[in-house]
Amino acid sequence: MKKVFLKMKNQNRFHFVINLVVITLFTICTYSCSKDDDGGKQPVIADEISEEIKELIFYKGDEKASTVLINVQGGPAPVLDEDTVDWLIETFNTTGILTVTVHQAQTKNSNLLLGNEITLNEAASFNTESIEILYKTIKYFKDEGRTVYVVGASFGAFITQELIAQKGIDVADKFLIISGRLDINEVFWQGLADGRNAEFENGVTPVVAPEPFDNVFNRNEARLFAAIVKNRYTQEFNAIESLSNLTYIYGETDEAVGSLTAVEVAFLESKNANILSGSGGHDEPFEDFIEQGFSEAFDIEALQ
Repeated sequence: MKKVFLKMKNQNRFHFVINLVVITLFTICTYSCSKDDDGGKQPVIADEISEEIKELIFYKGDEKASTVLINVQGGPAPVLDEDTVDWLIETFNTTGILTVTVHQAQTKNSNLLLGNEITLNEAASFNTESIEILYKTIKYFKDEGRTVYVVGASFGAFITQELIAQKGIDVADKFLIISGRLDINEVFWQGLADGRNAEFENGVTPVVAPEPFDNVFNRNEARLFAAIVKNRYTQEFNAIESLSNLTYIYGETDEAVGSLTAVEVAFLESKNANILSGSGGHDEPFEDFIEQGFSEAFDIEALQ
C-alpha cells in the first residue's frame, strides 16, 4: 500500500508540474500576444468627433481622416477664423485631411476683448486658457492615433510657440510657424502692455506710440498680444534637443513683430529647424512662402 501511495503521489506531482508548465506557457503567450497587439494596434478613430471637441473647433473634411491639420489663428481677434479653413481647402490638396481652426479664450468669450479693460496678468491667464484649448484638441486627435500638423501665424505663432514650451515639441507631429519671433524687444512688448500701439521700422527698430489707444478694445488687444510675445523662447526652447519637426517662416522687414535677429536664426539653426525667409513685411511670408512652407513642413502640396 505504501508503494501504491508513493506512486499516486508521484503521479499527482507529475500532473501538477505539467499543469504548471501549461499555465506558465499560456501566461507567457498571452502576455506576449497582448504586447504584440498593443504595439500593432490600428488607430481607433470614432465615427464622429466628440461633442466636447466640436465645441472647441470649426472644421471641414472627413471626421475620420487619419491626418488633422490644425490652424492656430492670428489676431488676437474676438471671433473664430473660419475663412482660413475654407482657404486652406481651396489652396491645398487636403484629400484625406481634416482641416480645423481652434477656438481661443477670446473667441469663446468675445467680452474678454470687447468688455471691461483687462490687466496684463489677466491677459496672460486668457492666453493660458487658449493654449489649454489647443492642447486638448491636439491630444484628442493624437489619442486616436491620428497624425496632427499645426500651423500658426502672427498671434497664432506665439500661441503655438508657448504650446511647444509648455507641452513639448512632440505634442504634435509637425509644426509650421509664420511671422513670429523668439525674443521680441522688451520696449516693444512693454509698449503694448501699456495699451499703446507698437511696430517695427524696417523690421528692426521698435517704434512705440507715446499715448495709449483711445478705445478699450485696442488696449485689451494690445495687452493680450503683449502677454504672450514677452516670453523668451530661446530660453524656453533651450532644453529641447531638436526642433527638426518645425519649419519657421519670417519676413526680413516685418513691421508687426520685427524680423528674426541673427541670434534667433542661429538658435533655430542649432536646433535643426527648417527656416524660410525673404524680403517683405508681416503678411508677405504668408503670401509668398505658404506653398513652399506646407510642402516642406507637411508634404502637403498646393492644388494646380
